[in-house]
Amino acid sequence: MTAPPADASRPDRSPDPAAAGLLYALTAFLCWGFVPIYFKALSPASPLEIVCHRTVWSVLFMAVVALALRRQGLVLRELRSPRRLAVYAVTAALISSNWLIYIWAIGQNMLVEASLGYYINPLVNVVLGVLFLGERLNRRQVSAVLLALAAVAVLVAGVGHMPWVALALAGSFGFYALVRKKAAVDPVGGLLVETAMASPFALGWLLWIGSQGQGAFGTHGLGLDLMLAGAGAVTALPLVLFNLGALRLRLSTIGLLQYLSPTIQLGLGTLAYGEPFTPTHAAAFLLIWAGLAVYSSDAVLGRRAARRTLPAE
Repeated sequence: MTAPPADASRPDRSPDPAAAGLLYALTAFLCWGFVPIYFKALSPASPLEIVCHRTVWSVLFMAVVALALRRQGLVLRELRSPRRLAVYAVTAALISSNWLIYIWAIGQNMLVEASLGYYINPLVNVVLGVLFLGERLNRRQVSAVLLALAAVAVLVAGVGHMPWVALALAGSFGFYALVRKKAAVDPVGGLLVETAMASPFALGWLLWIGSQGQGAFGTHGLGLDLMLAGAGAVTALPLVLFNLGALRLRLSTIGLLQYLSPTIQLGLGTLAYGEPFTPTHAAAFLLIWAGLAVYSSDAVLGRRAARRTLPAE
């Protein structure tokens, strides 16, 4: 039996994968951009306590997501492999340190410097690819990296100290991405295993400070308790949305969208929280933006060249 011909007068209502992917990815980057507001509201809790709650509640949330996406088999296989567990021990340490530095920076009113770290991160990834993956840089990529180094030098000269928060955030997340890439870690299942490995330490710390009467959970009202528990969803949900978007979008589109989050964070730091933004900061950020423009244009041009070399169908 043949299908009836399509009615040309009826509009095609089939979902557009690219449009759905853009919505997913845009939502993820908006969440990451505005998440400092959430962590600012948790200020009665220390940065370490917030990270511990973030870890413990992420395990529960990611377990539900993994079941919904049918990743439980993959997670069980990963847990049975000592070699894979060693990889996850490294990635868990890297992402936990990244979270701790970031939340500490928010509490110390250093969101401007933290946003600089996430601007630098793509260029740090380029350098790590050269050092550990044998990748080669073309002239545009070298120029982008040199502009980032110039930005750091301008900050050191103008502010008088190394922007260690920015460098630590960019470095820890860069190495985190590098290890996961080399080990081919599943984004959803990997985060579940990582947080599950870190959760005994996080839960132990929460129980200890609770027994000493030093924890914020249970002592500052139900609202704060619910927000601390919600840190798991705040952590995991944008990652799930990002991965749904990445499956449907070009890599170059994702690469351009990723600058939305640090831009929002920079705006929050300067406009909402009154952090200083001196001429030195302006000069450094201009150099970083110039480097990212060169880097992004190289990625777009490289993708176009790759498409032109594909044989015609």
